Amino acid sequence: MTPETENAFAAIRSEHGADSVGRVERMLRPGGGGARHPLQRGAKWILPGLSPTPWHEPRGHPGLTPLVEALEAAHPLIKEELAAAWEGRPEAFSDYEHYLIRQEDWQALHLYRGGALAEEAAGLAPTAYKVLDEFAVEAERICPLLESHFSTLLPGAVIAPHCDLWNFSINLHLAVDIPDGCTLTVAGETRSWTEGECLLFDYSFEHAARNDGDRPRTCLLVDLWHPETTVAERQALTALIDEVRRRLDDG
Repeated sequence: MTPETENAFAAIRSEHGADSVGRVERMLRPGGGGARHPLQRGAKWILPGLSPTPWHEPRGHPGLTPLVEALEAAHPLIKEELAAAWEGRPEAFSDYEHYLIRQEDWQALHLYRGGALAEEAAGLAPTAYKVLDEFAVEAERICPLLESHFSTLLPGAVIAPHCDLWNFSINLHLAVDIPDGCTLTVAGETRSWTEGECLLFDYSFEHAARNDGDRPRTCLLVDLWHPETTVAERQALTALIDEVRRRLDDG
């Protein structure tokens, strides 16, 4: 760890207790994440002690249920506003840049990134923006290290199997506009989206998606803190990843 990270961890221990960042510190030791599922082997960090569950029940975590219910209730307006943005403001969508790849057939309209709401999206997708703000940002469920965006896969698009970087956040999908022939595979189990409903999964497990339909497939994606992480751990992880990114940007 750097001196900056050590100072941040010390401040968190002072506020939350001597053992409050113990799991984060263990994660940083060689092999410190402990045994991991073979289909998590591509993840960089595994926070020990979190349930190794690829698929989560969207209403299985009380802290996340209000967000799930609000998104599903708002689905008709969210879909209508997305369609208007796709038709009227196509320049607002951009090729999605994953940490592994950039894909022209994977388009994104961001609502939240860089630790803040994307204000330019408020006029394009006001209903989704409002729900996200109230039930994810203000409720401190969203992971500020990551993002929320409309994820549109064009017909024929394939997202190859991969693991994301860590297990301490999980990914919520609201199925906004789903043609036939679209699938999501997580840890070897393939499911389809049901329009207007949510899926929730741990993307430290290998996962892939495809659109074999005849029109674009769009989900609203929200990166959320894993519900088994504590406030202290979230503070420590934010300080850690921010410092790693700062140093990478500095070269």
